Amino acid sequence: MRMISWNVNGFRACLKKGFADFFGEIDSDIFCVQETKMQEGQSDFSPEGYYQYYNSARKKGYSGTAVFTKIKPLSVTTGMEGKYDDEGRLITLEYDKFFLVNCYVPNSQPELVRLDYRMKFNDDLREYLCKLKEKKPVILCGDLNVAHKEIDLKNPASNIHNPGFTVEEREKMTELLSSGFVDTFRYLYPDLEGIYTWWSYRFNARSRNAGWRIDYFVVSEDIADRIKEATVYMDVQGSDHCPVGLEIDL
Repeated sequence: MRMISWNVNGFRACLKKGFADFFGEIDSDIFCVQETKMQEGQSDFSPEGYYQYYNSARKKGYSGTAVFTKIKPLSVTTGMEGKYDDEGRLITLEYDKFFLVNCYVPNSQPELVRLDYRMKFNDDLREYLCKLKEKKPVILCGDLNVAHKEIDLKNPASNIHNPGFTVEEREKMTELLSSGFVDTFRYLYPDLEGIYTWWSYRFNARSRNAGWRIDYFVVSEDIADRIKEATVYMDVQGSDHCPVGLEIDL
């Protein structure tokens, strides 16, 4: 089974920059999108053979998630048991053998003005995922807005107090993984350097590969041995993020 996750930084804009071409070429079973920045029905993208599910923010042009899946889920829920539904940050699809959670974690924002909100979100997300894991295996994907280790960004020393690389945010990622989850890319490639999923639009960051790895597929430990491949499609343009992929035997 092949899954893809991509923060498109505006779905309608990304559609004009080759999204449909990549979507068709990769032919994934499940394709998750974050930061759609639109309401359902505002794009004309409707791929044949896929069920479509959106969770849009109440604020127009902000946040939002979507899932395109060839496999019809048993159920689809948005939000986190009644929490965090106003920003469209979470979609959960239940399948026969697993839960898929597509998530766009809040950014702590400049000056870390939203760090407390972000910390609470991470705590609630971990609790939510652990509850799901008690029922069946879990696959979490999306823009988790954190570079977990120094290897996961180009310039760790100069970013230690910046959003996405604070001690607090990194500790929350450690707590999640310590609760019975696996970062699929690092599971296969623990020491591979220079692999990033997001680059600032400033300072020619992408051409210099001065990036961050903040987009993930995370799976519960009980299915880690079924991971076949974890891919970062660094050459794919269309957003300030690139897609990430997971191949897993389920």
